[in-house]
Amino acid sequence: MPQERVVGADFLVTVEAETNQTASVESDQLTDTVSYADMADTIREEMSKPSKLLEHVAGRIGHSLLRKYPTLTQVTVRLTKLTPPIAGLQCEGAGVEISLKSVEQNSVF
Repeated sequence: MPQERVVGADFLVTVEAETNQTASVESDQLTDTVSYADMADTIREEMSKPSKLLEHVAGRIGHSLLRKYPTLTQVTVRLTKLTPPIAGLQCEGAGVEISLKSVEQNSVF
């Protein structure tokens, strides 16, 4: 909405990521896993880009995570706009959930 472009909005982002953990279980090395701090940086980067649709942002986050972290096999992104401006309705949020699999999983994006 035009007003939100001026004043902004608050969002809640939740990401569930599946990864092959075989190497990290054995090695105990950060290089064999995906750092959630690095993933958070990627999410912040994608959230900083203006978009009109929650679906677009959630998909962009998912695709970016799968691209940057090849050990990820699947990501589920839930993006909720907190206190959305819906006339006549008070709610805690409105959002979307998108699940994407890596190309190696033979999935279509």
